[in-house]
Amino acid sequence: MEKTPRGMRLHIAIFGRRNVGKSSLINALTNQDIALVSEVPGTTTDPVYKSMEILPIGPVVIIDTGGIDDVGVLGELRIQKTLQVLRKTDLALLVVEQGQTVGTFEQEIIDRIRQQKIPLVGVLNKTDLYPSETTARGETLVQWHGKFGFTFVPVSAATGSGISELKQEIIRAAPKDWIGPTIIGDLIDPGDVVVMVIPIDSAAPKGRIILPQVQTLRDILDHDALSISTKEGDLKKALDSLVEKPKLVVTDSQAFHKVAADTPSDILLTSFSILFARYKGDLASLVAGAASIDRLKPGDKILISETCTHHRVEDDIGTVKIPRWLQERAGGELEFQWSSGTGFPDDLQSYQLVVHCGSCMSNRREMLFRIMEAQKVGVPIVNYGVIIAHFCGILPRALSPFPEIRHLLKETTTCV
Repeated sequence: MEKTPRGMRLHIAIFGRRNVGKSSLINALTNQDIALVSEVPGTTTDPVYKSMEILPIGPVVIIDTGGIDDVGVLGELRIQKTLQVLRKTDLALLVVEQGQTVGTFEQEIIDRIRQQKIPLVGVLNKTDLYPSETTARGETLVQWHGKFGFTFVPVSAATGSGISELKQEIIRAAPKDWIGPTIIGDLIDPGDVVVMVIPIDSAAPKGRIILPQVQTLRDILDHDALSISTKEGDLKKALDSLVEKPKLVVTDSQAFHKVAADTPSDILLTSFSILFARYKGDLASLVAGAASIDRLKPGDKILISETCTHHRVEDDIGTVKIPRWLQERAGGELEFQWSSGTGFPDDLQSYQLVVHCGSCMSNRREMLFRIMEAQKVGVPIVNYGVIIAHFCGILPRALSPFPEIRHLLKETTTCV
């Protein structure tokens, strides 16, 4: 469980005013001193992430955030960082100190959490200091439940009292479908053969294969199917060696053109990036955005966004190849901007297209948030796998495992 990638973990974010014990609560939940605790308000500035396991949910990420009542210019910046955490939050904990009220600060974060339809659990902390069973205004937690519409669990992060009950409430409130569909398991049956095409080039990490390929392989094995891995130059040999044809060929997007040429038309073909577009986000929305590529014109503004940061190689896909292809298609210079890691522009109206990576390093809620932000302002969004298949003229075939989505397409042209 410790090696489960962060993007596949349930993200639980903890919100509250300064010094209500958010960091102490993380230490109590994890049973480790992993968050810095101080009586000085504002100790936690930027969000802090901790991977752990809560049974029976499994692997989770606990996110400690700065106080929602921070002050000053820096305080405002910290609050903005805290609010950005909502983009990737699957379950929110709102911490209130025993003896406090649910005031303006709490109501604002409650409203934001509800707007994004995130499950919410309240935590009444420091019950060891305030033994009364009622809140600051003499209201009971049952009354708070009726007033605010979610459960408050009384705990003492200092003594551990109530932590087991809080974990039970987290389990109860956790969204049942937070991880989305399987990567590939619903496309195959036990005993099927899947051929994975994995290029080994200057962009490939030394001594290992990249995360989407590892996770796809694991999903194949979990569904009792067989996997064969090959480089693109050996695909024909691999296919010829099989007694029966494979159920599916999955390729790295950058090898699409050659793999499509070498894969018989009666074999389903797709890419890791397209699989992850469905697993981490909304494949239909990303495919629908492909039509906008052919409407680009010189001077249009394009955002290219990646959820991880990595070393750029000479012919990097996000900074070199895709910009070159888009400008060739538009027939002139385009204006490009890039974002990486957790950064994602708040104002997307000025862009004519958002091109996103495969999102292997982020969770599903973060990717869905980005898709919805683009849709909200009418900006089309595609991901790397979709755009590469579109340029190669094989997007309809790359969607052959997904006939319900394939109808969104128009015929594309030849590969650039």
